[in-house]
Amino acid sequence: DPGRDTEEKLRALGAPRGRVLDTTTGLGYTAAAAAHTADEVVTIELDPLVLEIAALNPWSRELFENRRIKQLIGDSSTLIEDFPDLAFTHVIHDPPTLSLAGDLYGGAFYRQIFRVLRHGGTLFHYVGNLESRQGAMVGKGVMRRLRESGFSRVTPKPRAFGVLASRP
Repeated sequence: DPGRDTEEKLRALGAPRGRVLDTTTGLGYTAAAAAHTADEVVTIELDPLVLEIAALNPWSRELFENRRIKQLIGDSSTLIEDFPDLAFTHVIHDPPTLSLAGDLYGGAFYRQIFRVLRHGGTLFHYVGNLESRQGAMVGKGVMRRLRESGFSRVTPKPRAFGVLASRP
């Protein structure tokens, strides 16, 4: 269920503090939950229609009411270039599937995440069920590209269906 999914992501990340980047808003559950402990959450959604749907969803209300959440509309792979170096303490990356958003799984995007993440900051990257054949394959490639992009302590988090990585 979406609530448990959000809890597992944030549990893997730890209670996010400081400034958080959520690269893909969706219905806003993760941004809203992260805003409970973070100073600010910047969340990016590609499709304005998704935000219109979220506005109709009573479980997404906090996305629009919490002053610590700043919404941006656009493509994460290009908007991230506008953020200054070391701008975020944590990044939450829950992209659509690899077949729909391959650029959000690539080394160029990971290097941008690395650039905007503060030293000692953490990235949680959702990849799907790491115990399935497809998830294991995607997870292995994600972990390799994260390491190549400079991340350390790249660790699978199967309960959260993702990978945790740190910027040294």
